[in-house]
Amino acid sequence: MAPSHVLAAGLLAGALALAGCSLNSDDVSCSGTKCTATLSGDGASVKILGQKLQLSGTKDGRATLGVGDASVSCAEGESVSAGPLSVTCTSVTDSAVEVTASLG
Repeated sequence: MAPSHVLAAGLLAGALALAGCSLNSDDVSCSGTKCTATLSGDGASVKILGQKLQLSGTKDGRATLGVGDASVSCAEGESVSAGPLSVTCTSVTDSAVEVTASLG
């Protein structure tokens, strides 16, 4: 029988896969079909609900994001449609953006 920490790690990995979110840092959290992520620095990316979301840059309080083949821009508090995702920029700074994304 496997040790409990191995089983716990396997269950955690399965839960994260079901949540539909992954990224190349630890700044993401998901609940059901909604994920929140912080992207810091040009080129930072996250995969949310099967879609790659990438920060192209921030300027004048707006963040430019690449979603699949589309490019969108949003200011703090603004929501935009980007392919199958609805993306809300919850915070925009000079070098980072915090987004909440969901399907639809």
